Amino acid sequence: MHPPLFLSVFWLLPLALTQEEVLPLDCVPRKFVPYHRDNAHMFHEEGVFNYSTMLLREDLDLLVLGTREAVYALDLNNISKKLASVKWEVTQQQKAECKNKGKDPELECKNYIRILHKMEDNRMYVCGTNAFDPECDYMSYADGNLALENKGEDGKGKCPFDPFQRYASIMVDNNLYSATSMNFLGSEPVLMRSSPVSIRTEFKSSWLNEPSFVSMAQMPESEKSAEGEDDKVYLFFSETAVECDCYNKLVVSRVARVCKGDLGGQRTLQKKWTSFLKARMDCPVLESQLPYIIQDTYRWCDPQQHWKNCLFYAIFTPQSDTSDLSAVCAYQVSEISRVFAEGKYKTPVPVETSFVKWVMYSGDVPVPRPGACINNEARKAGINQTLDLPDRTLQFIKDKPLMDQAIQPIGKKPLLVRRGATFTRIIVNQVQAADGRKYNVMFIGTEQGTMLKAVNYEGEMFIIEEIKLFQPPEPIKILKFSNVTGQLYAGSDYGAAQIPLASCERSLSCLDCVLARDPYCGWDKVVGRCIQLSNSQRELIQSVKGGDASLCPNADPVKPVNQSIWPGGNLKLSCPLPSNLAKTSWEQDNRPLNPSARLQLLQDGLLILNASGSDVGQYRCLSVERSKTDEYTTTVAEYQVRIASAGSGDGQILFPQAQTDGPTVAGLQAIVGLLVVSLLFLLAWNFYKGHLPLPCGKKNSKQSQESHEEGGLNSTVPYQEAQRPALAEDKPLVSGRDDGSSNNNHTRGEAPFSAAGEESDAPIVNLSSLQYIDDESEI
Repeated sequence: MHPPLFLSVFWLLPLALTQEEVLPLDCVPRKFVPYHRDNAHMFHEEGVFNYSTMLLREDLDLLVLGTREAVYALDLNNISKKLASVKWEVTQQQKAECKNKGKDPELECKNYIRILHKMEDNRMYVCGTNAFDPECDYMSYADGNLALENKGEDGKGKCPFDPFQRYASIMVDNNLYSATSMNFLGSEPVLMRSSPVSIRTEFKSSWLNEPSFVSMAQMPESEKSAEGEDDKVYLFFSETAVECDCYNKLVVSRVARVCKGDLGGQRTLQKKWTSFLKARMDCPVLESQLPYIIQDTYRWCDPQQHWKNCLFYAIFTPQSDTSDLSAVCAYQVSEISRVFAEGKYKTPVPVETSFVKWVMYSGDVPVPRPGACINNEARKAGINQTLDLPDRTLQFIKDKPLMDQAIQPIGKKPLLVRRGATFTRIIVNQVQAADGRKYNVMFIGTEQGTMLKAVNYEGEMFIIEEIKLFQPPEPIKILKFSNVTGQLYAGSDYGAAQIPLASCERSLSCLDCVLARDPYCGWDKVVGRCIQLSNSQRELIQSVKGGDASLCPNADPVKPVNQSIWPGGNLKLSCPLPSNLAKTSWEQDNRPLNPSARLQLLQDGLLILNASGSDVGQYRCLSVERSKTDEYTTTVAEYQVRIASAGSGDGQILFPQAQTDGPTVAGLQAIVGLLVVSLLFLLAWNFYKGHLPLPCGKKNSKQSQESHEEGGLNSTVPYQEAQRPALAEDKPLVSGRDDGSSNNNHTRGEAPFSAAGEESDAPIVNLSSLQYIDDESEI
């Protein structure tokens, strides 16, 4: 009998225990930037959805955007400018065939563009789902026009059938590497290279077991390689773990890799990968015993350094609904390469309980090493290509593609763990700050259409800001970065957005600019503005690691605002928080203000209730924000509050004790009296017409029903229907415009007639509710 799932995860517990410290789970962005159309350049075409495939053509100053049934060429500097477009729609026959297969004709039976890659001849390779019959074509941009060549290549194994299925692809030396499903049902997952020789994975659960593909990346490992290594293509995905003895399915994250020069085997693994190896990826989060699932990756490489120093940044989310955490982990490419080149393998072993158990393989490993690329050592043995590999090596890798050792992140812990909106996409950009050091800034998209901007300063994760890109909120499905424009490009189902790496102008003071700790921004004392470092030749004030604002000049004093309040009235003094990390405090006449029932501290200000003469004076709102170096206090707002005198019109007055511009008491009394007389007349008229029965004693429900049935023979309107006009006339006793002084007296006389079907006497008019209002303050 299999152990239950909660027991089977104990093999993962040591991974969580490797974290040396508890990361802050409620990492708050210093600023939240709400949606505004001026925040970004936007592109949206009416009736077109799913802007989730992008290709940067920096050589043509284009952003090529793949959507549902259309491809757009947008200005790379301002994507709101559409330069060209081409439609690629399915035919009515294709839609009908797709519908007959049980798919939604308006949602699934469309052509979703999923593959967009540049080729060496400057054409573009484009593939779409094509109503669950994937197809590929070639596209060119010339003379301001996009054009498809209508080649109609088969897209099976290159592009997914299902538009909502995860997939991955990359173009390397004009060869398309793709990870998707080969069939309509999505039950034959493959990692495939389409040309020059078509190579794919085996249809075995030990190779790919219900995978969800995430991304692909190429590593130029042949560059300056003393061993004569081949370039690699890495695939990131998640799948059901075959190695876990679980009662329920357990999903784990994986990284796999193949060699670019792989041609398959001669007899064993013919036209199959001979270099396919995979390993588990861990991103340990203490709160969960179940492993977190990979959602996106970004390969970051310093062009000045060796490929072994490249990093993979990856986003992870929980596989259960009990957690709302998301995490970012970073991995060294050299560590991943080492596990594949030197690590132990796992092997399946049958046991008595009729299931297969995966354990570490401790036997002899064939030579050449299974899964290794052809290198100088293999060439010395006369093996110049994978077709020359011995069957023993090929059979080994066919049965045992899984590595025993898991890939651990840098520091064996996440860079960032955060509650809230689920992470969806990530991009990393390196920038040199004023201190001469280089920092990797992470831009993270979320399911709520926002983007986080975060930096890890020597183990301290700092979120600079969170920007809302899409309204209504839509999950960010793709992120791209252009080195030419220095701009970020995001796509969702609703549209596409373009934003700069930094918007330093949001900081209006030196203190705010420095405490933002944004490596892109610094305060220019000469012009008195927060500007981008790359746009200035002068030395700017910046402190990214410590947030030291001691070099900032003294801020200009805040000009007091005069406010007036009526005795007994209410007044709100606004004080917007300059930062989510700041706290506000108030002073009255240079003394700390203590909150009370009358003086209430709000998130964005101070509320004075039932004002009196003691509330007169000077009010100052102070912002207090602590950085790693010091605590900084600044004045946000200052008010001079006085008691309003007759005829004064200055200041902000809220909720006065009495109103002087409303109707007089005598006038209201006259109106109420008129309404009472009208109501009595209406009752008398209804009695006269017979719409209401005269009070004649108590009847039981049966007698009432009989009398109603008898009356129905000689009347044209049933009793219940006859009641409706009277009820429709049931109105408030005091009517007129709503000026904030509502009269509640009508609630007591709202239903002067008893409801139909209730056991009661004849309708009673509650005249006690029709009392006059003799106090104007009640209105």
